[in-house]
Amino acid sequence: MKLIKTEDAIGHVLCHDMTQIIKGVTKDARFRKGHVVTQEDIPVLLSIGKDQLYVWEKDDTMYHENEAAEILRDVCINDHMIPSEVKEGKIELKAECDGLFQVDVERLNEINDIDQVTIATRHTNTPVKAGDKLLGTRIIPLVIKKEKMEMVKERGGDRPLCQLFPYKKLRAGIITTGNEVFYGRIQDTFTPVVVEKLKNYGMDVTEHVTLGDDKEKITEAILQMKQKGCDVITVTGGMSVDPDDQTPGAIKDSGARVVSYGAPVLPGAMFCLAYFEDGTVVMGLPGCVMYAKTTIFDLILPRVAAGVEVKRKDLTSLGHGGFCLGCEECHYPACSFGKSW
Repeated sequence: MKLIKTEDAIGHVLCHDMTQIIKGVTKDARFRKGHVVTQEDIPVLLSIGKDQLYVWEKDDTMYHENEAAEILRDVCINDHMIPSEVKEGKIELKAECDGLFQVDVERLNEINDIDQVTIATRHTNTPVKAGDKLLGTRIIPLVIKKEKMEMVKERGGDRPLCQLFPYKKLRAGIITTGNEVFYGRIQDTFTPVVVEKLKNYGMDVTEHVTLGDDKEKITEAILQMKQKGCDVITVTGGMSVDPDDQTPGAIKDSGARVVSYGAPVLPGAMFCLAYFEDGTVVMGLPGCVMYAKTTIFDLILPRVAAGVEVKRKDLTSLGHGGFCLGCEECHYPACSFGKSW
């Protein structure tokens, strides 16, 4: 491209979009890339502050910003993602469905370390709704050397940078524990909260039982719910070290593989996660799930709903960002809770 005075641009091809801003009326591209400048365009270009223009000079060693944006899009895009049209060198991706959005953060950082290249995403493991924006791409200058975009492709590798896992149609069972509830001493206010959170991710609660603090009966109920086809089994309460709290031991006795009892998240440190060999998930939920707006349950549930296995390292990594501020108005997931920077 070359720089010329606007008055001398008649007949030349613009190499980037020109935005016109009229307060309260419009903020959009007045002239698009590829437009051939006419005599009538000159006053308009001058009115939007364009005393000089870059016009396109074909160079086989360079990519235009729009061409570069398309390469960045191709590095990122995966199933269930919808790209925008390229506009002023930018392309965004939106979610085609509800699901769990994941990013290979290490590869993302490697690509963004290339000078003049930018990909900005939402945090990995963010639950999203259909139509939500996922990421945006662009380069900094109007043109970029092709060799830099080859570096992007190389660091991007042979698989997309991002994934969107749609939520599965899962069946859930809830085991409510505690002598105080079983014997009617207090009203069960825990189960309704769990039912609502499960339904938010499309899970049907097909089984529910209330038990006292009896480890053997809790274990038996877990196995019965698994036999009846529950994909996700939640056990509410009984998660502390008090002598009456039997849930962690009952989960272990069921034969499920315990990933962790305890997690570096507040609220939710006494959380327990386990898996049976067939993938059935068992979660022991601490009492904070009943009254706190957002807890570790909200961090793990989207992954469970999307069928993404949660490993111990996933839980331990939650410590950085795992301290909820307990805001009066909860903004999760549009906040730092559970996000590693």
